[in-house]
Amino acid sequence: MPYGAPGSAGRERGQEDRGSTESKNRKRNFAQWGLESGGRTVAMSNGYHRPEKPASGQMRKLKELMLKSDNRICADCGAQDPKWASANIGVFICLKCSDIHRSLGIDISKVLSVTLDEWSDGDIESMIEVGGNSYANSIYEAFLPKGFPRPRSNSSYEERSKFIRSKYESQEFLKPSLRIVSSKMSFNYVEPKESLNYRIDSNNSNKAVEMREFIGDLKVMVVRGSNLAVRDMFSSDPYVVLTLGEQKAQTTVKTSDLNPIWNEELMLSVPQTYGALKLQVYDQDVFSADDIMGEAEVDLQPMITSAMAFGDPELLGNMQIGKWLKTSDNALISDSIVNIIDGKVKQEVSLQLQNVESGEIELELEWIPLDE
Repeated sequence: MPYGAPGSAGRERGQEDRGSTESKNRKRNFAQWGLESGGRTVAMSNGYHRPEKPASGQMRKLKELMLKSDNRICADCGAQDPKWASANIGVFICLKCSDIHRSLGIDISKVLSVTLDEWSDGDIESMIEVGGNSYANSIYEAFLPKGFPRPRSNSSYEERSKFIRSKYESQEFLKPSLRIVSSKMSFNYVEPKESLNYRIDSNNSNKAVEMREFIGDLKVMVVRGSNLAVRDMFSSDPYVVLTLGEQKAQTTVKTSDLNPIWNEELMLSVPQTYGALKLQVYDQDVFSADDIMGEAEVDLQPMITSAMAFGDPELLGNMQIGKWLKTSDNALISDSIVNIIDGKVKQEVSLQLQNVESGEIELELEWIPLDE
């Protein structure tokens, strides 16, 4: 979901925009993610463009959300009637706390005025999916130490800054496994060493067996391809290769088929530090190297972060817990929803193949934590 232009600083009460030049270069997990109800996550893009004006109904929903009791006080200091918000975090905040949020940089907190700024439909949708201050704080303050000094409505700039930076920038109060300490597309989930699970990676039989740290398995159902590119005389013999780190998995070859149906399950182990799942489609050639028929990447963070935030899916009913949004810089055909279905975390993904004249691939992902 594309970001809109940054919120205007200092429009109310002539307040100075403190620290607005301190925007951080490094990307953070929750710069791309808003928290949904009960700790759910929703993908956020980090692209920049001027937002389209939202429909009046969308703006009405935002103002209705702001009037809920837990949103009538600032998420950070408790000041009454906040008129500002962090669109990607999903909280309503007061003017003084908005200064601190703005100084974190838009990569961490995208600050908008509810009354003065133009909101995109995507920003409003993210706020609504979070559900308000109490839901967001249940995640961001899940491990807040007892007695830790919280700012109040009359607290100094320094007191607010210490708390807000600890909460959102350092993520000190998050569940340890959700703290993000690496750059975009590579996420390091930090757990105590004694809690780590180890598996044998035997992907390459020519290598010595090595112990590696994993957080779970990813089951990928390669469902079908549509309108794939021609690489032989009139057709192609396509197959799909999935790559995650050093692991590779491959479907069978479909002979002379530009609209193949595979319905094949491939399994990959997800390491502690993981990036995108890479997908490539090839045309099998008997007498020469196989031809590429397009490629795409799948961002795994929406599914995995949602699953970790929610815990055991078998204890929950069927529901949506997250979303990976279509943007101009990914291969999604439409928004991809993360759901709990019959006690399993699943996600349907439709991809437009890149660097090729045509082609689409449909996948179904399932997250399997290590303890299963």
